[in-house]
Amino acid sequence: MKKLAILQLYPIIKSYLCMIKTIFNIGMKVDLKTFDGLDKPAYVAEERRLRHNLSIINKVAERADVEIILAFKAFALWKCFPIFREYIRATTASSLYEARLGFEEFGAKTHTFSPAYTDYEINDIASYSSHLTFNSLSQYERFHKRVCKENPDISIGLRVNPEYSEVSTDLYNPCSPGTRFGITADKLPAVLPKDVDGFHCHCHCESGADVFERTLAHIEGKFSKWFPQLKWINFGGGHLITRKDYDIERLVYILQRFHARYPNLKIILEPGSAFAWQIGSLVSQVVDIVEDQYIRTAVLNVSFTCHMPDCLEMPYMPNVRGAEIVEESNVNDKAKEFLYRLGGNSCLAGDFMGMWQFDHELKVGENVIFEDMIHYTTVKTCMFNGITHPSIVIAHDDGRLEILRQFGYEDYKSRMD
Repeated sequence: MKKLAILQLYPIIKSYLCMIKTIFNIGMKVDLKTFDGLDKPAYVAEERRLRHNLSIINKVAERADVEIILAFKAFALWKCFPIFREYIRATTASSLYEARLGFEEFGAKTHTFSPAYTDYEINDIASYSSHLTFNSLSQYERFHKRVCKENPDISIGLRVNPEYSEVSTDLYNPCSPGTRFGITADKLPAVLPKDVDGFHCHCHCESGADVFERTLAHIEGKFSKWFPQLKWINFGGGHLITRKDYDIERLVYILQRFHARYPNLKIILEPGSAFAWQIGSLVSQVVDIVEDQYIRTAVLNVSFTCHMPDCLEMPYMPNVRGAEIVEESNVNDKAKEFLYRLGGNSCLAGDFMGMWQFDHELKVGENVIFEDMIHYTTVKTCMFNGITHPSIVIAHDDGRLEILRQFGYEDYKSRMD
């Protein structure tokens, strides 16, 4: 009985310990330009930048009369959700754990899509979801009766494929030939099932309003004959609304005109990157300088493959604060002054990128700051090689740093248990 009582008290005790930990971690202040106060790797999200993005998104939603919700696949730092709830009302999930996170930590049921629901998870996923979208008609036939019976208020949708996308990288293109995503128009029945309320269509990746306008023409051309049968349409993610050169006025106009054509449809957008675009950095430190064949490499205490995986997957060269990217073709046999390749601390031979031109000679111990390393990065990291994982930190408006999460040996060990 005593053991049971202790177990029941554990969540309460844990909550108080977290509160105490937070209190003791909010006093430190650093210069956000250099992060000189940090001497270990950390992802640092800046509250000021986050609120700036949220404000832009909130205003677009109001002006265009649409709902814009957060996609967890790009950003899931749930200790920031109290800030998000000041601006948005809902989130979107792609798995059981994301749906549960939205329900328990954001405080609202999620808009959920998965390419493949399973018998052993569908009931739980549906219980956490306000909207549930099926990727195929076979998945719909298999699960819709069970879902609706157990969750009478849930709204059912189908993912559709317009067979058009301007995403140039195949890894991120959901409309490439042979795709496993969505139902093409020729496979839909003339009359949709009575419990289907909406269509979901995702075919963008960090795209502009002009791309959405061209894509929308294909969506309407393929699927508008079914619009009178629907209550909502979800245009997915990839709308990079908070990028500096994004044409917000054009987006608002496009959405307003769509409303005029189809007043029966509620419009939903679910970007991920737009919420966390350029809100923070990955702060690392130089641990060694090595040289081979006139190439100097600054070895860091972070890893591209573990902590910045999209850099190698896409691939793309991240911006480094205080340094200029130099194309490999412009590098002479004898390296220019202050020219460095940056190397990760994993055993993977290809865990490096380069080259960057700094304005000074790098020294062991100094910070190297990778810009825009919050969206997608923080949700895709791994603990390959058992390398110490960067902490997650938020910089508040007054410059105070709050440590949201520190990782240790038990985090690595428990995944191998």
